[in-house]
Amino acid sequence: MADAAIVGSGPNGLAAAVTLARAGVRVAVYEAAPTIGGGLRTQPLFDPEIAHDICSAVHPMAAASRFFREFGLAPRGVELLTPEISYAHPLDGGRAALAHHDLEATCAGLGPDGERWRRLMAPLLRHGEGVVDFVLSGQRALPRDPVAPLLLAPRILVHGTRLGAARFTGEEAPALFTGVAAHAVGELPSLAGAAVAALLGHLAHGPGWPLPRGGSARIAEAMADDLTAHGGTLHTGHEISDLAELAGHRAVLLDTGVPGLLGIAGRALPARYVRSLRRFRYGPAAAKADFLVSDPIPWADPAVGRAGTVHLGGSHAELVREEGLTARGIRSRKPFVLLVDAAVTDPGRARPGRRPVWAYAHLPNGDDTDPVELIRSRIETYAPGFGDTVLAARGVSGRALEAYDPNCVGGDIGSGAMTPWQSLARPVPRLDPYRTPLPGLFLCSSATPPGPGVHGMCGYLAARSALRHRFGIREAPSLGPE
Repeated sequence: MADAAIVGSGPNGLAAAVTLARAGVRVAVYEAAPTIGGGLRTQPLFDPEIAHDICSAVHPMAAASRFFREFGLAPRGVELLTPEISYAHPLDGGRAALAHHDLEATCAGLGPDGERWRRLMAPLLRHGEGVVDFVLSGQRALPRDPVAPLLLAPRILVHGTRLGAARFTGEEAPALFTGVAAHAVGELPSLAGAAVAALLGHLAHGPGWPLPRGGSARIAEAMADDLTAHGGTLHTGHEISDLAELAGHRAVLLDTGVPGLLGIAGRALPARYVRSLRRFRYGPAAAKADFLVSDPIPWADPAVGRAGTVHLGGSHAELVREEGLTARGIRSRKPFVLLVDAAVTDPGRARPGRRPVWAYAHLPNGDDTDPVELIRSRIETYAPGFGDTVLAARGVSGRALEAYDPNCVGGDIGSGAMTPWQSLARPVPRLDPYRTPLPGLFLCSSATPPGPGVHGMCGYLAARSALRHRFGIREAPSLGPE
């Protein structure tokens, strides 16, 4: 029998498994689905030659997080492709704000706001690794780079309020910043949104917002290969529904949301802890649409067609209004849409006359609307004629997303609302948020700090906690390729 069991093979479950196995612990991973990867799955949907990313597509934190820096994707054959324009934000009148990979090119395109954008992002870039490590941590230890929180604090406090947009004179810069803040999936402006925008915004000009060549599954495959090379085992199509099924393991780590934790271990958990878990709150849904199209998207501003990621939300004021409605449970006719035309960055994802387009719309939690027409309409606003290129489409509502992945309650891909409180106290206030009151039971999903995203840090930090408390190993294992 293995020493440790991991339930769930998403990026955090695999990161936890790799970390434990590298420390010499025998690890078994149990995955209910027929394939590993969780949010890193890639598969054909309409055409056997065209691969679609089922959940995540763009991976700025896989290029930047401490876990992946140490793990090393490139030496393992995972090529992260960085677009010339990290993200674009179309506006009315055929205009667009562009966040180039190059900071100076971005500033040059923002007119009088260029210098303000430089002052916002350049100091973060100079301390980029420290900023990333501080944000993607458990927030319970002194930062490696003490300058990082000093840089972040004033930016979050200003841009997390209505004062932020007032710092700019034009329309492009505040839209550019607010589009990234919307990745927090909640009411704007907010402190959580500003923190996300500071993190992702500066990464756009640093390591970039890359796509893995061939699709997101390449990251999961590299992690699985390392696990099995160090004695770990993977069991797909094996659902764990009760903690008793894992009796005998010295440590059990759950890469599940709060409902999964309650379903598997709720009967054994103390009542007070269960009550705290039930107070955990969820954010809006990310309703997904996948398109198979015949041609590149006909953006009104052709420069948008060079961006790896596109934010469709209009002006800063429009984004604030629509995200506020969504957060309050009111379905918007003009929701924020996050879009990726993967073949822009990875031409190998396309075939003559066929290419995948990936998009999410923010809708109220639990919404059961098929989002295809809503998302198609939003794209048409900034790319007239897009509908004529669509060969096939598939929609996944917020409610359907939860059925596919129970961690996404009501379609919340963050496994819990990213409020300031819940960013730190995930899923309940504890000095060690990865340990549960049951000896040997740990939570390693994005329901723990630092929260959502493909960075592996929730799994890594949970595994470090398990190593200390169950195996007496305090030193972090080497993760790099041998």
